Amino acid sequence: MTTIGILHPGSMGAAVAGELTGNGHTVLWCAASRSAASKARATKFNLEPVEELDELLDRSAVVISLCPPGAAEAVARSVADRRYPRLYVEANAVSPQRMERMAELLAEAGATVVDGGVVGSPPSGTRSPRLYLSGAEEDVKRIAALFADTRVRAQRLPGGIGQASALKLSFASYQKASRALAAVAHAMANEYGVGAELLDIAEHHSGRHLADLDYTADVAAKAWRWESEMREVAAALTAVGLPVDLALGAADVLSRWAPSKDAELDPIEALNQLRSTP
Repeated sequence: MTTIGILHPGSMGAAVAGELTGNGHTVLWCAASRSAASKARATKFNLEPVEELDELLDRSAVVISLCPPGAAEAVARSVADRRYPRLYVEANAVSPQRMERMAELLAEAGATVVDGGVVGSPPSGTRSPRLYLSGAEEDVKRIAALFADTRVRAQRLPGGIGQASALKLSFASYQKASRALAAVAHAMANEYGVGAELLDIAEHHSGRHLADLDYTADVAAKAWRWESEMREVAAALTAVGLPVDLALGAADVLSRWAPSKDAELDPIEALNQLRSTP
């Protein structure tokens, strides 16, 4: 069995760590200055408290960082400052570029780094998130083995540091933005007194756009019309004091397909047109 340090467990981190304790591993966490809610989660998932980061690092063969993305680099730096010489899993939602910077920082301090990305809800009786892993093959295999027969489905990715982070953010770019768009849409409908009607439309609308790559080429062909429609959406949002950035951002995306008016593209051609001109 392995002793693992978890930094700094919120709802996802604590639940993922709980899968490790359920597999017989010892999981340490730093309890100093943490909230009562954090301590309650740690108790629920049988995490062992330590008072100082130094103790956690001294005892842990593996450290997993699962914290808010904005804190990820500071957490990595605090570990690097202590010259941690073993295996560090950076499992936060960070850009591939930030991931590479943190990996370099930690490697210079003696650590071996694995890139990780959790996709899905915290593990529970009905939920089994995926933990995507990339990096050196033997290191990735070692981390995947820790989660064998748990509700966290570890999946190895080809390629090195940055691949898991890229996949995580590719999914998050749709998952999180689509929820924000839905909130803005409902807020606008309510402001104009048509909230119930929008819900009725939504209940009869089915769409799995992220799973239908061919649909992207259809959007590219129609984008010359949709761009102006999104700018009208922005005007309607502005009139009632709602955020317009998402609508204008969508219009800017659609504008990149303007040369493809009514054209027949394959999906990859359509995606390539979204790149900025060098």
